[in-house]
Amino acid sequence: MEPVGDTSDPPPNPRNQDPLAATPEPLRGHRRARTLAWFIAGVLIIWLVVAYLVMPIAWKRFAAKHPSLEDVPDITHTSDGIPGDPLNVALVGTEEQVRRILKDAGWDPADPLSLRSRLEIADASVTDRPYADAPVSDLFLFGRKEDLAYEKPVGHSPRQRNHVRFWRRAEPAPDGRPFWVGSATFDERVGLSRTTGEITHHISPDLDAERDQLFKDLQGTGELDEVYSEVGFHEAHDGRNGGGDPWHTDGNLTVGVIKRDLSASSPPAPAGAK
Repeated sequence: MEPVGDTSDPPPNPRNQDPLAATPEPLRGHRRARTLAWFIAGVLIIWLVVAYLVMPIAWKRFAAKHPSLEDVPDITHTSDGIPGDPLNVALVGTEEQVRRILKDAGWDPADPLSLRSRLEIADASVTDRPYADAPVSDLFLFGRKEDLAYEKPVGHSPRQRNHVRFWRRAEPAPDGRPFWVGSATFDERVGLSRTTGEITHHISPDLDAERDQLFKDLQGTGELDEVYSEVGFHEAHDGRNGGGDPWHTDGNLTVGVIKRDLSASSPPAPAGAK
């Protein structure tokens, strides 16, 4: 017969006890409150550091590299004061650098607008012959017509072409070089202006596609140091230009910073560029 012993549970081992279970309820509540307070204090400190130290420094560095565009109009005008093509591109660089990168990208300088060039583009459009340097009509910004005009033909006729106009802003970029704002549009066909009845090119309504095409060509040269977007540059995302053509955009302006060492002594232009 087995000896009868004490059948009660053995005393608990203190080492196996839950420390919180052995802690009085008021003390546990105090510890939880202190932990929560430390957590809230940590989050608050992180927010203060990010909001008042990290972000201001980041924005200062951004502003030091990127020019403010608050004083730049978002649309051009015709000589009659009619709203023209919207601005959607910009470049930072000297005039020599801008001309060089456009040439290397396969874009040609447009001939000055004159009676002779008007007749030549009309003849080329009718006879379907090439005119790579066909003129563009004058648009005005900052009280003057474009400083530079370049184009890239499509097919064998000047009826369709990529083209861009640039105006030099009086205030330079943060790096001291000129800042050029421009309007890039695609000419779909030749016809009569819906506002004046003059012979003109009608543009494609998709301004963003032409903006992106220009920068695809520019980036292909390897001569851009940086490309960024000025988001929300346009408040209005659709409208009509001086010829009455409708247009639409996402409202952004794309800016390219040309490498500082780009000059006329750069390597030859790629095949196909003039």
